[in-house]
Amino acid sequence: MTTGSVDDRYSGVLLGESLRVGAVLDATMLDVTRCWRAAAGDTNAGQPSLWTFIEFDLQPGDADAFAASLETALAASGGWYCSFGSHEDMRVVFAGRQFRYRRGDASARHAVEDYARGVGVPESQLDWEA
Repeated sequence: MTTGSVDDRYSGVLLGESLRVGAVLDATMLDVTRCWRAAAGDTNAGQPSLWTFIEFDLQPGDADAFAASLETALAASGGWYCSFGSHEDMRVVFAGRQFRYRRGDASARHAVEDYARGVGVPESQLDWEA
């Protein structure tokens, strides 16, 4: 059973294809709410056309550990990231780098977008929640 208010919990989507081959992601703290596959990749950017979406919720106290695990598990090439957020907070994690900012902080979001472009995230995929 989960605890914490709905506003405190983080939620996000992890793409199975974003994980490095051989990586092990500590996801024991995730409450997986839905999984599906869709043709959503940008093959022009070198991404596979089919993606596996893993929708999850996460307790606030587990967010730091999950972000750290993602940093080491995400593939460094291909512009992969995972974003998750609470009512007040957003986190965007790339291989070896993570960002955290308050929702509505346009300057902080732009800094993350600039970083994402620099590691190869296609413009159409800079679509995490503000």
